[in-house]
Amino acid sequence: MADGTEAISVGTRLPEHVLPPISRTTLALFAGASGDHNPIHVDIDFAKSAGMPDVFAHGMLSMAYLAQLLTSWLPQSQLRSWKARFVSITPVGAVVSCNGDVVELFEADGERRARLKIQAAIDGDIQTLAGEAEVALP
Repeated sequence: MADGTEAISVGTRLPEHVLPPISRTTLALFAGASGDHNPIHVDIDFAKSAGMPDVFAHGMLSMAYLAQLLTSWLPQSQLRSWKARFVSITPVGAVVSCNGDVVELFEADGERRARLKIQAAIDGDIQTLAGEAEVALP
């Protein structure tokens, strides 16, 4: 976690959050936890009939990983907003890494806040999610 507002400035980089390779078990567990049982994520035959080489991760799984990035840096109670758009799919076996940077410091509703540029990527440089978050600073 950040040590305080004096340590946070424009350009501050959040500690990278790297996950283990996406496994079929991860996809099955996420489908159960999220209620998203779309067969494109768990049924290889269905995925192939849709023209895909294999199943791929739920986009919301990577969103959850972005949430872990944010809440491992500052407490969840300091998160004011966050959003992301899906850029590309995350295949089975991919290693997802999430990172973020402080791009703006400002005041809102009596709080000192930071706007963050956040992203999830695979293979080091293939972006799968691009977004931003707003956090209240300690």
